Amino acid sequence: MNTDSNNQLVLLEKSSNGVAQLIINRPEVHNAFDDDVIEQLIANLEATNEDPEVRVLVLRSRGKNFSAGADLAWMKRMAQNSHEENMVDAGRLARLMEVLNDHSKPTIALVQGAAYGGAVGLAACCDIVIAAESSGFCLSEVKIGLIPAVISPYVVRAIGER
Repeated sequence: MNTDSNNQLVLLEKSSNGVAQLIINRPEVHNAFDDDVIEQLIANLEATNEDPEVRVLVLRSRGKNFSAGADLAWMKRMAQNSHEENMVDAGRLARLMEVLNDHSKPTIALVQGAAYGGAVGLAACCDIVIAAESSGFCLSEVKIGLIPAVISPYVVRAIGER
């Protein structure tokens, strides 16, 4: 996963000065994430957390948008899953947020364009968020009746209760 190949869903680039950049690499779908992206993010976050040469982690993405949140095709597949399978998927998303939130190194989210749904959670889990003036943040899942339960504790902590 330490490559800049266009075939990788998540890229990890490390510089000699201790900066690790974790890059969501799905610009063709506005960097929406699915189970594969979640697993690659978790693996890279765990690796950078343990790497003594990494001093800071930057989370960013390729393309014009930070992330559209959950991939709609993945959500459609999940609708066919059993309750147990959906609980496993929700658990993996929760694990992603936990690993990012509890990362031992300072974390910085660089946000451009849209940050929707779970992407708001990713940003909220980072210590610092640097967003372009034109960036937009939205919990879009509420428009279709879904509750952003997994990310809510992090979002509330980041922006406050009121």
